[in-house]
Amino acid sequence: MATARLDIRLDEDIKARAEKAAALLGLKSLTEYVVRLMDEDATQIIAQYETMVVEDNIFDQFITACEKAKKPNDALMEAAKFTEKNGF
Repeated sequence: MATARLDIRLDEDIKARAEKAAALLGLKSLTEYVVRLMDEDATQIIAQYETMVVEDNIFDQFITACEKAKKPNDALMEAAKFTEKNGF
């Protein structure tokens, strides 16, 4: 059950189009339509910023470099500790 509230003001034309779209989709209310749009859009934007897509050949080069890598030096270990400590 939803517990958060969002109050917005919008142009009458936008509201009318949104209400029509909600009705055409068979949704119960404008709220249901807005929540659906926000959820879908937020999911896409988060994925866009939190996902990295790499071409197969680039990934293969990365894996090869990792496999050939030597023991990490002190600077790299400190960098890893710093990122972990700071939530990166």
